[in-house]
Amino acid sequence: MVNVDLMARHLPALKRVSFRAVLAATGMAVLTGIAGSPASANPAAATAPEAKAVAKAFAAPATEAAAVQAKAVAAAPAAKPATKAPAIKQAQQSAKAPSSQQLMPAPVAEYQETFQPTAEQKRNAEVIIETGQKMGLPPRAWVIAVATAAQESTLRNLGHLGDMNDHDSLGLFQQRPSAGWGTPSEITDPVYSSKAFYNGLKNVEGYDKMALTDAAQTVQVSAFPDHYAKWEKLAANLVLAKYGQGPYAA
Repeated sequence: MVNVDLMARHLPALKRVSFRAVLAATGMAVLTGIAGSPASANPAAATAPEAKAVAKAFAAPATEAAAVQAKAVAAAPAAKPATKAPAIKQAQQSAKAPSSQQLMPAPVAEYQETFQPTAEQKRNAEVIIETGQKMGLPPRAWVIAVATAAQESTLRNLGHLGDMNDHDSLGLFQQRPSAGWGTPSEITDPVYSSKAFYNGLKNVEGYDKMALTDAAQTVQVSAFPDHYAKWEKLAANLVLAKYGQGPYAA
């Protein structure tokens, strides 16, 4: 802190009481300013005119500082509008979408069926696709899995249907606890049932190049082996929807 008496002895042109008055009027800001100035390091170098200049500087109206700040704000470049997140997401999705050759590398059956999926059915398809992605499987595997679930359950996570149930078949892929697919609670977990199907599919040599119905039937061992083929394009479009493309894109 500045010693006021010491400064006053080195400023003979100013009366001690008037200098104290200047300091009192300008407040602690003056003391801070003088303490940080080169002149304060050598009190003998200070003169009456310099002291008056300091007092005058600190007595400047506050509006001047406000004016300077206003000019700085006005001169600052206008902020660019933020890019909409959905647009970025859609661009990223489009860049990563698999090609038709990746989705359907084998000849597609001429007869195809389709339906308008509900939000629940689309979400179940997404779970199947995401599970395959996390397992590091190619897009062809996702199409086979979605087409299989479309045939088995129309992409609905079915519980036991009573008299309408096919033996003890459950879930998206109608897997049977009695056949060793898992417990009822496991099979009706979409992630678990998807993993179980993919684990079976991985054991089918060349599944990523063969006809979809042959790959699906090898895993499912269905009484109607040719029915999987008719859902191939639906399944491919549901994969594309995950990337913001195709007729089922949100």
